[in-house]
Amino acid sequence: MGRLWLLRLVIAFGFAQAAVSMARPAVSYRALALGADERAIGVIAGVYALLPLFAAVPLGRRTDHGRCAPLLYAGVALIAGGCALSGLAGSLPAMAAWSGVMGLGHLCFVIGAQSIVARRSAPAEQDRNFGHFTIGASLGQLAGPVAAGALIDDDMARTSALALVVSAAVAAVSLTSMWRIELRHKGVGHNRDAAAAKVPVHRILRTRGVPAGIFISLAVLSATDILTAYLPVVGEHRGIAPTVVGLLLSLRAAATIACRLVMTPMIRRLGRTTLLTVTCLLGGVLCAGIALPVPLWALALMLAALGFCLGVGQPLSMTTVVQAAPAGARSTALALRLTGNRLGQVAAPASAGLVAGLAGAAAPFVMLGVLLVVSGGTAVRTGRAGRGPSAGVGQNGGSPDGSAGGAPDGGAEGGARGSMAGGLPGGAMGGARGGAAGSTAGGASREAGGPGRR
Repeated sequence: MGRLWLLRLVIAFGFAQAAVSMARPAVSYRALALGADERAIGVIAGVYALLPLFAAVPLGRRTDHGRCAPLLYAGVALIAGGCALSGLAGSLPAMAAWSGVMGLGHLCFVIGAQSIVARRSAPAEQDRNFGHFTIGASLGQLAGPVAAGALIDDDMARTSALALVVSAAVAAVSLTSMWRIELRHKGVGHNRDAAAAKVPVHRILRTRGVPAGIFISLAVLSATDILTAYLPVVGEHRGIAPTVVGLLLSLRAAATIACRLVMTPMIRRLGRTTLLTVTCLLGGVLCAGIALPVPLWALALMLAALGFCLGVGQPLSMTTVVQAAPAGARSTALALRLTGNRLGQVAAPASAGLVAGLAGAAAPFVMLGVLLVVSGGTAVRTGRAGRGPSAGVGQNGGSPDGSAGGAPDGGAEGGARGSMAGGLPGGAMGGARGGAAGSTAGGASREAGGPGRR
């Protein structure tokens, strides 16, 4: 029963993400049926991230002060509404607007879900739990495009609308596994997080490790997002059927799931910094390779390898940001990470649309390849930024409910404050800061129960 909450959260996230991953290519096909060109596709994909760009930090502040679960329910309602109304829309501006509603719903769900994982996970469990949590996203990304491809045929106007309505129903299914998914503590929103409002955004952004985690997440998500939006366009140009495009996108998602299942031993063997750097660099090369006119089997192999590489960035960037952020403002830090993601989702599709209009539908993948290579260089800095907040915090790793554990605040607040009793509610807050065997100047003990940054 100890981690049943995580399993139910993964299931809920899987259905919510499946709805979005089913709707995104369906929106592209419906827009094509309504006369959109590559640039219009880029604009619609960008609007998906526009509302979340402005809403992320306020929602994060609210979550630092209160409960997370209401955001899950609001997110599901907005996703379902955005999907259904996109299917009923008869113009490109209306489709763009409802796509924005869908994006806002996805943001609400993800902020709430990530904050639950952060609160209920001991520091030494965060790599594993965030990795398992993101399997839900990968499962959704695996099933969604296949379902969309199965429903959409040559009558794109009618069948893409049907796929969007079905995706709304899929989103609603996630409600079935969300009961009592959050621990309720006395004082949530009052005593525990009173200091959160005192942590300004600029201080969070200046914390070593946070900017690197945000940029890596931005690059990886932009690659995933543009791949989902533009592979159907590439398929149209190369004569690849929608069903096959759906299978290719699902192959990419299946490889991401495989990566996250073996992430813990990979971190133990290579270290977090090396793993992030290698996968970002290799992912950049593979992403640029999609622009080449390769045979279908070679494209499938590249997408599988790319999916494996992209599986590393999201969960490890979550851990990097959570463990680097000031105590009491971790939901806000995660929201800033999501703001970076949405900024990428606004800028990348707009840039991709411009590049595609000038150089062809495959050109955006070269642009994304460059972005991933740059993020690989940034990943090196995560190792220099703080060796140790990643692993654990002394001998007392802390239990998932936050009792008697060390916080991931790093060595600056480590050993000197060791052995404070009684955990704060919420796993990511850790219990007592430091722990008896706390860290020194950012270095944490390897024996803390998890691999440290290298």
